[in-house]
Amino acid sequence: MTSRSSRHRPRRQRSNRVWAMLAAVVVVLVSGMAGCSLIGGDGGAESDTPQVAAPADRIDERGGTLKALSLGPVLSWDPQRISARDDAAFAGRVFLRTLTAYQPSTEPRNQSRLVGDLATDTGTPNKTLTSWTFTLREGVAWQDGSPVTCEDVKYGIARTFATTVITGGATDALAVLAVPKRPNGLSIYAGPYARTAPGNPGAAAFDKAVACRGSKITFTLSAPVSDFNEMLTQPAFAPVKKSADKGKDGTYEVFSNGPYKLASPWRAATGGSWERNAHWQASTDEVRRAYPDRIEYQEGIETQTVAQQLMADGENSRAAVSLGSAPPAIQQHIVTVDALKERSVTAGTGLVDYLVPNVRSPIFAKAEARQALAVATNREAYVTALGGATTGRPATTIIPESLPAHHDEDPLAAGNRGDADRAKMLLGKAGLTLPVPLRVVYRSSSVADKAMAALVAGWTEAGFEPKLTPLKDDYFATIGQPASAKSYDLFWSNWAPAWASASTILPALFDSSINVSAAGPGRDYGYFADPATNSTIQVIGAMADRTKREEAWAALDVKLQTQGAYVALAERRALYIAGSDVRNLSANEVIGGVVELADIAVNQ
Repeated sequence: MTSRSSRHRPRRQRSNRVWAMLAAVVVVLVSGMAGCSLIGGDGGAESDTPQVAAPADRIDERGGTLKALSLGPVLSWDPQRISARDDAAFAGRVFLRTLTAYQPSTEPRNQSRLVGDLATDTGTPNKTLTSWTFTLREGVAWQDGSPVTCEDVKYGIARTFATTVITGGATDALAVLAVPKRPNGLSIYAGPYARTAPGNPGAAAFDKAVACRGSKITFTLSAPVSDFNEMLTQPAFAPVKKSADKGKDGTYEVFSNGPYKLASPWRAATGGSWERNAHWQASTDEVRRAYPDRIEYQEGIETQTVAQQLMADGENSRAAVSLGSAPPAIQQHIVTVDALKERSVTAGTGLVDYLVPNVRSPIFAKAEARQALAVATNREAYVTALGGATTGRPATTIIPESLPAHHDEDPLAAGNRGDADRAKMLLGKAGLTLPVPLRVVYRSSSVADKAMAALVAGWTEAGFEPKLTPLKDDYFATIGQPASAKSYDLFWSNWAPAWASASTILPALFDSSINVSAAGPGRDYGYFADPATNSTIQVIGAMADRTKREEAWAALDVKLQTQGAYVALAERRALYIAGSDVRNLSANEVIGGVVELADIAVNQ
């Protein structure tokens, strides 16, 4: 995605660039998840509330070998190259530590609690939120016994700037650090591999932006970033020891500072074994409990095969857990058989499907028409077509349930089944003549075809005349072209936060100043442009108090819903099953609705 800012004031321009870069990062993550196959039954009431923690007795003893089974493939274990959320979650709990992290909890609403990880706390900003300082913990060591230093953290972040060598991971450091850019948009700093003369302005600028003084590291930012300490939870901000760096050849190289290290080189398409890092000390780590002695990671196994093996609970599967969600057709069996349900967990993934009205279309030029669409949308029918309650939950907001900014307010009182009579009334207020033609485009798959078709009846009853257009190839690139604004009235899309803040959602999708340009709408596919919204985003982004900031994001979201900027459909869910010897099984919704490996254990 390419986003251009239309603002000219320097401070605002830098801030908008930050959100544009964040949007680009999440596009990668979301696009990877959007192709998931979801098929199956119609769910059940007992699955409406996810069981994020299995009811089996807890154990707090170390020992045993856990088998982690996955389809994969893992694309990289290089911290600055990791992009997939499930890979980032595994790495962050097993071998990779960052300055801050989200603490594990079996209560979803507590999973967004930020704590110091490599750092002693969650950081100290200056009054303008343009500088953040962290102090590294004592006693944190690499797998060779050498200490993790401030310079190691700085070097890891520097690698992000080597954009011709290190590719694929988050590039937020380029967006937020006070390192100037050239007229073509590229940073004047080219990373640690570039050959530069002493006094090179790029290297000097980076040294000023990321400064070490003993165990203290200070970041100087190009604009205020109120949740910079949450941004640091990403693998791209993890330390790398310079002497262990393999550069472009380090795709699967692991040099651990966490509780586990690779026992032998990683084998792409099959996996690898993780054994204890003897130099990891539990006393320095309030995030990871690291109960298993060993983790055997096996990739390349179909998710249906994994689920069937774990359901059978044979001798080779009793100490195993699936890292991929069971297919919905199997999910329904799992949640209705007590012996299987007790060995499973269901969690929201943070990925929300939503609809975007095209405000440049005569159909949706007025807010009442957009409100009519929201009121006419049957979210329950959509979720049922996805595969039922274990695959998703109806959502009236694009902010996932586990985030602090999530709210249950439905300002249009649309409900989950829709209200055709009220929608017709709103269409009348918009001055539209029934039936109202509605050109709808969406990303096609076998299940998406069913899910979108399930919305047609409600829309038709409400006075719309929908025409569905499925696209398979280059979907997001296609709807991001200016011509799409003339071809369609309504766009399907999806989105997931990069960390536990609505700052990674609302600005990226609805700030027209960082999205809309002559080149296209960016991620603001409906060309929603509201100067008041853009100004509010700037104000919220400068709020230092996290609680007040997330409350403000929630209030802005309610306003966006009232304006008909989008129509939320469903937050996707994942269901994981484990063998009968696995204990402390839970899922973490904040880091992607994945199995929580920081707390998992094996009964011996």
